[in-house]
Amino acid sequence: MALQPTIKKRRYGMTKISILPEDNPTNGWSAILPPRPITASLKGAQKADWVVIGAGYAGLAAARRLAENRPKDKIILLEAHEVGEGASGRNSGFAIDLPHNVGSSLQELEGAHRFIRLSRAAINYLKDAVRDGDIKCDWSARGKYHAAVAPSGYKKTLVPFAKELDVLGEKYRWLDQDTLNAEIGTRHFHSALYTAGGYLLNPAALTRGLADNLPENVSLYEHTPVTAANFSGGVELSTPEGSVSAPTTILTVNGFATQFGFYKRALLTFASYASLTRPLSAAERKAMGGVDNWGLTPVNAISGVTMRLTQDRRILIRQRFRYAPSFRRPQAEAAQSRADHQRLFIKRFPMLPDVTMEHTWIGYVCMSRNHAPGFGRIAPRVLSAVCQNAVGVTKGTISGLLVADLACGIENPLIKDMTSLGTPERLPLRPFLDLGVRANLALEMWRGRKEK
Repeated sequence: MALQPTIKKRRYGMTKISILPEDNPTNGWSAILPPRPITASLKGAQKADWVVIGAGYAGLAAARRLAENRPKDKIILLEAHEVGEGASGRNSGFAIDLPHNVGSSLQELEGAHRFIRLSRAAINYLKDAVRDGDIKCDWSARGKYHAAVAPSGYKKTLVPFAKELDVLGEKYRWLDQDTLNAEIGTRHFHSALYTAGGYLLNPAALTRGLADNLPENVSLYEHTPVTAANFSGGVELSTPEGSVSAPTTILTVNGFATQFGFYKRALLTFASYASLTRPLSAAERKAMGGVDNWGLTPVNAISGVTMRLTQDRRILIRQRFRYAPSFRRPQAEAAQSRADHQRLFIKRFPMLPDVTMEHTWIGYVCMSRNHAPGFGRIAPRVLSAVCQNAVGVTKGTISGLLVADLACGIENPLIKDMTSLGTPERLPLRPFLDLGVRANLALEMWRGRKEK
């Protein structure tokens, strides 16, 4: 088993949580689903063998694996709001198996092999969970298109990507503008690479389904944010109406890990906006053309547009990336994003002038400067699986599974792959950090301006 980073000696006294996740009811993925019964919030003083904080992909996977590893133990899983309403239920709904951009050095290629092993293990786990739990989440083996709008995106990103896939021994298919138009119904793109290993899904439905199929020795409490934490001697967590004590906790709260006193000046939080159209009519779907149920990622993730055609004939547009160190953005920004998404949609599908955005929402992404996860034992009583670097479905799932194995002392060769990814690098002090991040975002937007 890979060695864990040395835990620095420090005092783990009471920490008050000053910023809680935003209660934002705009998530379009959950809005198009039928209502789901919400589990009760935690009340009174509770004791458990394990407590997992955060019921996203990482937390759900960690709780399930703990239950499998220790079937006689009591596991408590806490969710600040409702399952499917956090970051895990707000992403674009891609389970990605391949890194988008890989360097050509042997070290970078080995890193790509590790990424693939981890991602495919996560996909296999989710595939089994969807089948065994009969989870209705539009789970489909559709792969994805990685597309460039401009010839420069083709030359600088897609061509090197194809060469790296050749070295990795991964299959792909080239599409020029005409072929891509025939498959997705728009001539907006110069070219694309199609890879078949990824899956598409409704992320809110998948998260809900995973929560509704937890083992019997896992107790899920929704609308139960942790308001204070004490990690000295054991784990003591305060919630609005109760408390939890346990020997060990696993943090699966992404950027909110800093609120618990960990990864200070190491995690970056960004906001991203997405919209779903109303369902296309049969006539509109015919006018658009192309195949059903596809997903496309841009060569420039900051300025480009992620798109999906869903199984119920809606089109997803995700674009707009903003720095959000306080986990909040101005309310007016959502309306502006909706207007931008409408404009970008018409630019790509001029044959659908009457199709409008029905839902627009915000989601938060946790990243580190060196793209390393926050994984492993971070205090004598605390482990973490945070910072998925915008690949939450697969990275969140596998990090949750592996951190549970690590916590239980179970040998798993994939733990070595995970720990080899490193730990998040230290960031500059604010306000220098804020100035640098905003400047880099602006520069990346300018560099990728032709990819809109």
